[in-house]
Amino acid sequence: MKQLSILGSTGSIGRQCLSVVEALPERFGVVALAAGANLEELIGQIGRHRPEVVSVGDAARADELARLLREKGTSPLPEIHHGREGMLAVGTHSKADIVVSAAVGVVGLEATYEAVKLGKTVALSNKEVLVAAGELVMAAAKKAGRELLPVDSEHNAVHQCLRGGTHGEVRRLVLTASGGPFRKTPLAELPNVTPEQALAHPNWRMGNRITIDSATMMNKGFEIIEARWLFGMRPDQIEVVVHPQSTVHSMVEFVDGSILAQLGPTDMRMPIQYALTYPERVASNNQVALDWPKLKRLDFEKASTRRFPCLRLAREAMKKGGALPCALNAADEIAVAAFLERRLPFPGIPEVIERVLGRTPRIKFEKMDDVLTADAEARRMAKEEVERLAVATAAASTASTV
Repeated sequence: MKQLSILGSTGSIGRQCLSVVEALPERFGVVALAAGANLEELIGQIGRHRPEVVSVGDAARADELARLLREKGTSPLPEIHHGREGMLAVGTHSKADIVVSAAVGVVGLEATYEAVKLGKTVALSNKEVLVAAGELVMAAAKKAGRELLPVDSEHNAVHQCLRGGTHGEVRRLVLTASGGPFRKTPLAELPNVTPEQALAHPNWRMGNRITIDSATMMNKGFEIIEARWLFGMRPDQIEVVVHPQSTVHSMVEFVDGSILAQLGPTDMRMPIQYALTYPERVASNNQVALDWPKLKRLDFEKASTRRFPCLRLAREAMKKGGALPCALNAADEIAVAAFLERRLPFPGIPEVIERVLGRTPRIKFEKMDDVLTADAEARRMAKEEVERLAVATAAASTASTV
């Protein structure tokens, strides 16, 4: 039986990961869980899986968790940690065979990096790990002699397709994108779209940030950067196409013109299970299957960088390298939060990101502290740019009503 540590256990991927574990109880156990603020969900997970170690966002929540567990009569209590130290305790637990990196944001970056260095199998869902620190993380994986197993549906699909040929036989990777809720929205209307409209993804149920990143297609920009590191491809070997049905999760084109595509339902339990059971494929009690009678058509179209400027920004950051991909991610997180708080219009997201990239120096990362420093600086600059744009937008609105 393989033991799991899960970074981000109460998030969407973390919860679905535990669903896979519960469907395969003879194969997996849970030794450690890291969450943020959702104590109610975490308490349920502790009751079902009895981890030895848990972590929450801060000291106050750690105290509250201990109190609530005692009131429920939980015995024995797990070790309860919090913050950075807690994430590291979960990610490096000595009994963990697999570390599932599913925490949102850079909060899980350091713990994932340390797990990689220890030679643990890492099932990677956290985009920030390779976007912000791809060179460092992949160097550590190479040194440890371990492969990172992708959980994201697109990279998971590529991983499956690559089993059909060698690295040298690959011409290109094709990542598919749904196009989000604004695929056909007139460009002139985008400044007026609301967070509620942006969160209404047509195919997937995900967390708020990744759903907005799908609407801007920044998630696909991040995936281009991730694919470069995960699969050792040149940037010009990675393409994006819009595929509204989200049935083909990605494709690999080989040098002889053959194309392998991975199809599946829009259910993350399938790629999660693939990553956890690799290199095996096993049957599961989870009923995850493609509904063929409903599959009437598969459409593909070019991804427009005019409609989705975040794709262009991601490629530019990847090309320049150094601190720019890290700044790309940090600025996006701040800009998306500002949009969700209605402090920034939808097109302001790429505008903030572009301004931050223009202010970011091209420095090479030597250690993880360099990444965390660059991340903090990019967030500081992004907050400045959000305020500048907010002031400018308010001034323009006032002028138009006069």
